[in-house]
This record gives sequence, structure tokens and C-alpha cells, in this order.
Amino acid sequence: MEAVGRLAGGIAHDFNNLMTVVLGRSDLLLKRLRPEDPMRRDIELFRKTAMRATQLTRQLLAFSRKQVLQPKVLDLNAVVENMESMLRRLIGEDVALRTVLPPALGRVKADPGQLEQVIVNLVVNARDAMPHGGKLTIETSDVELTDGEAQHAGTRPGPTVVLAVTDTGTGMDAATQARIFEPFFTTKEQGKGTGLGLSTVYGIVQQSDGGISVHSAPGAGTTFKIYLPRIEESVEIAPSPEPRQRAGGGTETVLLVEDEDELRAVVLETLQMYGYTVLEAGHGGEAMLIAERYSGPIHLLLTDVVMPTMSGADLARRLAAVRLEMKVLFVSGYTDDAIVHHGVLEPGTAFLEKPFNPEQLVRRVREVLSGRS
Repeated sequence: MEAVGRLAGGIAHDFNNLMTVVLGRSDLLLKRLRPEDPMRRDIELFRKTAMRATQLTRQLLAFSRKQVLQPKVLDLNAVVENMESMLRRLIGEDVALRTVLPPALGRVKADPGQLEQVIVNLVVNARDAMPHGGKLTIETSDVELTDGEAQHAGTRPGPTVVLAVTDTGTGMDAATQARIFEPFFTTKEQGKGTGLGLSTVYGIVQQSDGGISVHSAPGAGTTFKIYLPRIEESVEIAPSPEPRQRAGGGTETVLLVEDEDELRAVVLETLQMYGYTVLEAGHGGEAMLIAERYSGPIHLLLTDVVMPTMSGADLARRLAAVRLEMKVLFVSGYTDDAIVHHGVLEPGTAFLEKPFNPEQLVRRVREVLSGRS
């Protein structure tokens, strides 16, 4: 499993760059075609396939514990409660959902979106194990893990918050349990799943400094338990999200710095299509020269993180001294190790993860320029 993880992390950067180009070109073509153009169907299928490939890579990165996480202090009960109506629709009418959420549960620190992904994947796995219906229970609890319990769960002893997902389905034998977290391992029929659902869960939990255990027997159902360290910090209150709007353009000047020619061309064309003035550079040194010679204001530096000779973070620091009005948006297809190394995940830093499509790019650019990053 570790070898697959290293492979996924190693190819992530190049693959994410390629997928950004594919998605970008597909969307730009669709914007140019008339609604009745017969080519739209082929391009939309092409784009849909690229999106599936992108999701597959995200799952592999989750398993390999190399994806970029943005952890926050959370109340796990609130996460489950907010998802409950969606989960009921997900499992269907044949499965009865019961939640056991004791008050005053301890807090955990995790990426909220990834924690929701963990719950969804476990619930889908439970649903598939009950093709003729059954009962699904989601339960949280505070525990003090002993050394032996922690070793079994693959985590540390001490104050812990547990999330348990139990089904009354077909259960698993010992041989299946031994391989259940391997990527691409599945007991489902061909075409019914990728075999990445539980390996994704495993990777997210491990990267969140937690552990996971499975308890099952043929005909006796299954219980998955997620163990996350309990912390004493207060829950972070997220600001109310603004209504989602279509990506809007602007007239500001953007300094685009990207060492991949094809990707830079797609981003350049996208930003120009939405009204922005774009100055482009293939590396940090060229960007410094452009910024020095350009007489007008530069409102935004849009830069890759990892580049030859000068990183995006170094470039941003140098330009900040002479371009006081300039805001910064970092983009990268690298995994979290590289991003953290270059110091661009500090609070308040605007970041866009590759692969992205033109609408995601333009929306994020607009957010940063408008001070909503």
C-alpha cells in the first residue's frame, strides 16, 4: 500500500497540470460553440471523463496521505447532524438511519470537507452491504484509549473522539478485513465501484492524525470506528457563505507566473476572456523584470508555488516590497508536503489547488481581488 501511495504522490503534480489543461481547453471550447453544435456532446463527454480521472487522482492522494488539508476545530456531532438529511437520501428508504450523538462531545481538528467524505464513504459502503435493507447507526463518543486499544486502532493513546458506523449487512470474513483498505480492492461486481472508497477513508484519517478499526463477521454486520485526537480548543465559527454566483470577470491587471507553457496559455486565455489584463511570465526572474518595467498597477500575482530557480512564495515576498497594492493567489498541483515546505498554507493565504476549470479559476481570482479570500 505504501508503494501505491508514493506513486500517487509522485505523479500528482504532472497529472494535475495536464488535467488543468484538458479541463480548461474543454470549457473554453464549450463557451465558443453554439448550443446546437453537434460537437458539444463529444466535448462534454471528454470533459466528464477528465473529471472522473481527476476524482480518481484525488482519491489516490487521499489514500497516500499527500493531499492538501485545511484542518479546523470541529464538533463532530454538528458535522453528522448537518449531513443527516443528505445521508438519508443517499441510503434510500430500505435502510433505517439512527444517530446517537451524546451532548458535550469533545472537539477534533480535521478538514471539514474531508471528514464529510469519510462519513459519506463509510455510509455508502454500509448501504451496499445491505442490498435488501437494514439498519445503519452512526454514533459518536468520548473515550480514553489505552495503549493496547490505540495500537489496535493505529493511533495514539489518550483522550479521543470516536465515530462509529455500524450496519446490519452481510459482514466480512477475516481475509476480506485484512485487505479492506487496499486501493482498488473490492468485493463488488465489476463496474460497481473503484475500490477506492475505504482506502480514501484510511488515508484521510491517517493524515488527520487519527486511526481506524473494523469489526465484522460474515452475516453479523460491520462496524467501522474512526479515532480522532480530542482537543481543548473552541470550535471555529465559519463565516456564513455568500450566495454562490456565476463566475464574474473584471478589468484589473494580473501578473501570471507559470512554468508550464500549455497551462499558462489556458489560464491566460481564460482571464483575458473574462476581461482581465494579463502579464505573463514563465519563471520568477521574468516576473520580477515585468513588474519592474510595467508602469501601471498590478492588482494580483497569480503564481505557481514550485518553480525553477525561484519559488512562488519567494517571488511574492520580493514583489510585496515594491508592489504594495498587489494581492497574491497561489496555485499548485503538488501534494501537501511540497506546499507546506514552501510555506503557503499559512492562515490568510489564498490558494487554488490544481486541477481547476476556468470557472473555478475566475471565481477564485474575483474572490481574492474583492478581499473575500
